[in-house]
Order: sequence, then structure tokens, then C-alpha cells
Amino acid sequence: MKKYPLAIDVLFIVLFVGIGRSAHRHGITLSGMASTLWPFAAGLAVGWLSTWRRHHTGTAPLDGLVIVVFTVALAMVLRVVSGQGTAVAFIIVALAFLTLFLVGWRLLTREILRRR
Repeated sequence: MKKYPLAIDVLFIVLFVGIGRSAHRHGITLSGMASTLWPFAAGLAVGWLSTWRRHHTGTAPLDGLVIVVFTVALAMVLRVVSGQGTAVAFIIVALAFLTLFLVGWRLLTREILRRR
């Protein structure tokens, strides 16, 4: 897991978008996924750039937290600019899900490696 941290983060962002679209019966089409995914992908890229300057790995749990903050904050701004919704409940769910998974896999990996 430590070898492909950006790919793991992208996977969880795609999972978040897919679950959300499915739960709200928006469908899992390529165009629908892309329209919902791009603001989060842009935020993820900025989050990664902000951590890359410090560690060059993006695998520390603190990196995950910084990435989550950038991802959600920028995604919400981009969603507003593009006419998509940003309900308070959606922001809370996005923060909770992405914190659980983007920080969670880093904590799990660190614990596994520490025990070896």
C-alpha cells in the first residue's frame, strides 16, 4: 500500500462518488461519474501537491488529513462554481468518509509496518 498512495486515494475518491451517485439514484454512467468526480479529483491533486513538498511520499497520516481538507474544501468551491450542490450534510458526509478512508489506510499501514 505504501508503494501507490496516490492510486489508493484516487480509488477511495471514486468509491465515494460511486456510492453517492448510487445512493441518490443518479446512476453510474461515465459522464455522471466524471461530472461528480472532477471537483474531488482537482482537490485531491492540490492536496497531494501540498504534501509532496514536505515529504515526497504522501503516506503519513497527517498527509492524509491535509489531503482530505484540500480535497473537500476545493471540491465544494468547484461544485458551487459549476452549479452542483453543496448541502451541509453532503459536506459532513464527504469529510467523514474521506477522513475515514484517506487517513484510515495510512494509519493502518503505519501500524502494520510498525509491528513487523
